Amino acid sequence: MQMSRKIINKLAPVLCLGLAAIAIAGCSSEENAKGSTKSAETTEPLSHLSYWKEMHKDAAAIMKSYGEITAIKEIEKNTGVTIDYQHPAQGQGGEQFNLMMASKSLPDVVEYSWNNYPGGAQKAIQDGKIIPLNDYLDDAPNFKKLLDENPEWRRQASTDNGDIIGFPFIRPVRKLQTHDGPVIRKDWLDKLGLPIPKTIDEWYTVLKAFKEQDPNGNGKADEIPIMIGAGELAFTGVFGIPNGFYHEGNTVKYGPVQPEYKEYLTTMNRWYNEGLLDKDFAANDSKMYDAKMTGNQVGAAVMAVGGGLGRFMDLMESKEPQFKLAATPYPTLKSGDKPIFGQMDNQIVGIFTAITGSNKHVKETVKFFDYFYSEEGRMIMNFGKEGVSYTMENGYPKYTDSVMNNPDGLPLAQSLKQHVLSADAGPFLQDVRYMEQYAARPEQQEALTVWAEPSNEKRMPPITIAREDNSRYASIMNDVDTYKNEMIVKFIMGAESLNKFDEYVATLKSMGLDDAIKMQQSGLERYNNR
Repeated sequence: MQMSRKIINKLAPVLCLGLAAIAIAGCSSEENAKGSTKSAETTEPLSHLSYWKEMHKDAAAIMKSYGEITAIKEIEKNTGVTIDYQHPAQGQGGEQFNLMMASKSLPDVVEYSWNNYPGGAQKAIQDGKIIPLNDYLDDAPNFKKLLDENPEWRRQASTDNGDIIGFPFIRPVRKLQTHDGPVIRKDWLDKLGLPIPKTIDEWYTVLKAFKEQDPNGNGKADEIPIMIGAGELAFTGVFGIPNGFYHEGNTVKYGPVQPEYKEYLTTMNRWYNEGLLDKDFAANDSKMYDAKMTGNQVGAAVMAVGGGLGRFMDLMESKEPQFKLAATPYPTLKSGDKPIFGQMDNQIVGIFTAITGSNKHVKETVKFFDYFYSEEGRMIMNFGKEGVSYTMENGYPKYTDSVMNNPDGLPLAQSLKQHVLSADAGPFLQDVRYMEQYAARPEQQEALTVWAEPSNEKRMPPITIAREDNSRYASIMNDVDTYKNEMIVKFIMGAESLNKFDEYVATLKSMGLDDAIKMQQSGLERYNNR
């Protein structure tokens, strides 16, 4: 796709005149009394940008640099800016990030989960490691428009002080935020004349039938009616609670100590005792999971739309032609109820491309990345180059056959990564039309629709714990999580009587759980005030 003359004219003064960068948010790595820093000034034009970014494992298998990606080549051609990528070795991103932050000289931009910086993103700003974007929004009209029109996105992109951390990866619709959910063997249901279950009682009826009526037809009682882990959200949510923190009317609560959690545990204990829940639920690893799924034993599970539902449908196509999975709604307690909790990512996932204190072209860099959020930039990042990685068909960008059916036999995830970043992350707005082709099976598209139904109104937003509380909070939650995970397995298996639930709650509180709830509450209040 060729860049319009109008956009070239707009970008020309941005990228070629070399305006002096003015120190508003600060660029040195030394913190002053107010936390602001001073930027080095330059009159050189922006022609190169050093960019530190972890490489996805699927990309690392087929390329040495993201500079090889079709979309990035198009961005460089259209803007006149060359991106010099710096990638840490696979599995060493965190270690290399920390070493880099200890240096006085940083790349121009760093894409990372900045809450992992010691003290969080706000401390990184105070330390002069990154420059907040607030004072540069007028230089980024496309990005600014998105934040102005979506106040929740702005909150998610900001620190508690209101500083905008960097350029985020944005998933604007539910179909892009939801990728996991409950699935069931539709062919088994059809064989037994049963509908897809919606309520917890309907689930019990179906699982009993799977256990007792030999739906796999091998004459053996080897069916595993359902294979899920302890604390699975799809089933704690039946009782109106998650397996962690949530809020009711902006009051923070912790799900595993609520009376409703005991109801969930009672249900799982019953299923376990009756042989409906996989006896290895607490020990399954990925190999065991795959073996049971492909062994034609499992009736229901919770899995991802691509690496689960789509993958198993592909694997079983020739082995077991009648094998068919279908997404189910998140179960509810009563018929007609709307699910409250379901898997859902934040619209802004927490990874930001931040301008560092070493950048000598702050304003020009802001304008450069704003192009990624323009309509043209978004098309390039999601679909690559027209005629190479996609074609327009009746106004719809359709990936080419060489992408969808790679001639070298690459899996679709890797084939896409040769051309676009929609299957990865970066400073742009993801397009749902990517997902419509990546998860192309009708069963997958149905899953993305069905799994997006929960309201998630009680779900916690991406809050931050106050810096002074970080150490104490981490210590408390380490103890709480360890004990909780141990006890819920014992409750489900019957190794501990559910009559001891109150003792379990008291033990969690003795570990400082109430203090952790207060820290979460303070974080929620700060988030709401961003």
